[in-house]
Amino acid sequence: MESDYLKRIGALIRDARKHRGWTQAQLAEELSTSQSAVNRIERGHQNISLEMIARIGEALDSPIVQLGAGPTHLRVTGPTTLSGSIEVKTSKNAGVALLCASLLNRGRTVLRRVARIEEVNRLLEVLQSIGVQTRWLNDAGDLEIIPPAQLDLGAIDAAAARRTRSVIMFLGPLMHREGSFLLPYAGGCDLGKRTVEPHLTALRPFGLEVVATDGHYRASVHEDVSPARPIVLTERGDTVTENALMAAALHDGTTVIRNASSNYMVQDLCFYLDKLGVKIDGVGTTTLTVIGRPDIDVDVDYAPSEDPIEAMSLLAAAIVTGSQITVRRVPIEFLEIELALLEEMGFRYDRSPEYAAANGQTRLVDITTQRSNLTAPLDKIHPMPFPGLNIDNLPFFAVIAATAQGSTMLHDWVYENRAIYLTELTRLGAKVQLLDPHRVMIEGPTHWSGTEIVCPPALRPAVVILLAMLASKGTSVLRSVYVIDRGYEDLAERLNQLGAQIETFRDARGEI
Repeated sequence: MESDYLKRIGALIRDARKHRGWTQAQLAEELSTSQSAVNRIERGHQNISLEMIARIGEALDSPIVQLGAGPTHLRVTGPTTLSGSIEVKTSKNAGVALLCASLLNRGRTVLRRVARIEEVNRLLEVLQSIGVQTRWLNDAGDLEIIPPAQLDLGAIDAAAARRTRSVIMFLGPLMHREGSFLLPYAGGCDLGKRTVEPHLTALRPFGLEVVATDGHYRASVHEDVSPARPIVLTERGDTVTENALMAAALHDGTTVIRNASSNYMVQDLCFYLDKLGVKIDGVGTTTLTVIGRPDIDVDVDYAPSEDPIEAMSLLAAAIVTGSQITVRRVPIEFLEIELALLEEMGFRYDRSPEYAAANGQTRLVDITTQRSNLTAPLDKIHPMPFPGLNIDNLPFFAVIAATAQGSTMLHDWVYENRAIYLTELTRLGAKVQLLDPHRVMIEGPTHWSGTEIVCPPALRPAVVILLAMLASKGTSVLRSVYVIDRGYEDLAERLNQLGAQIETFRDARGEI
């Protein structure tokens, strides 16, 4: 029992250290001890006093280590009126794709203003476990990535890999570096059975064969196989397109990818690949022509663009609370459909002239929301591939529709059970009727009232519930919010800076 206890403490300390971007040697220096002692502590092989746990917690600025507690919860006091301005952080989905794509490059990659979220942390743990050097360069979130001459895939951190669905995007880069390899099954949000078959269909023309066995994807590469004709994706998926792009990037020849996603994270990946010397025509369209390079070894510096899903989250927060705030650095070309629909519902806002993102490509604006009386749209709200309404933005229309006068139908045709999680809004006073696993009918307006809810296992519905709690009268509690930390950096703290009253806490009896 004591051994398990020490191992759990050590794992918390290791995670906190890596989140801070420190090496064991840096932590040892801060604690005036040896690196070997830190190594023993993290492996659970050394007794550790409460005083030392407190010192480590202070050094790492980590309440997880200080408290030694269980899941994190949020206590929200409402109703809230927000004010002020907030800047959109860089794209989570682009960030994880670029971390995977860094494996294409034998040189040094620096990514600017990467969101320090749990999804990124898990990928960094996987990268570090196979020999990739990563370190945070500053508090701004600039991240340096240096791959080894030879990856050690046998040492891959399976636990971290299984906690993120993004690890499936290792297939595209790794197939050019390894003749055969194992990749742990991907995890992440519980959104239903999302098959990996579209990924395999996209990568087979490059010679990749994958067999699922014993909790792993067992991959092998036939080096004499290459695309003989254009690759037609069976679904216009973002990660599928990214996997195909990364496979094409190191292919010595020209690859045509049809029915490709043209979404924001795919465009960011294309802009990064261009910096690596990979020529891509058709960026922003559904047909991509890629002229690959058989070897990439360059030092590259790239700044991913801002996250349109976070921007939509912040706009929804303003709408549900009836607040006037300014959301800065909004990637407008990936929110135009959402804003047009909101305008149809009666949403009023001001926006600045357009300006370029740090990548020199993406168009940004600043949006100032106004208090608006919304009415339900005439037609159902449903997502479509870009340039349609983004599938990840659809859940925010649930809480928005709950503030509008009339009935709104949401049709989430992509995921077979995400709509079910939106019915949790009824516990806060909303009228949400589940028609089937894909459709909900929402009747507004809502008189929100606080309650306690366990966080659903899907990222966007979890944030939707948090936003509704901002508008709810009294005290609400959202329990076990790790899923929110997977996709948002310091969301509660940033909402507090706009005037929200959100307290982060853990149960007093929490376990280490």
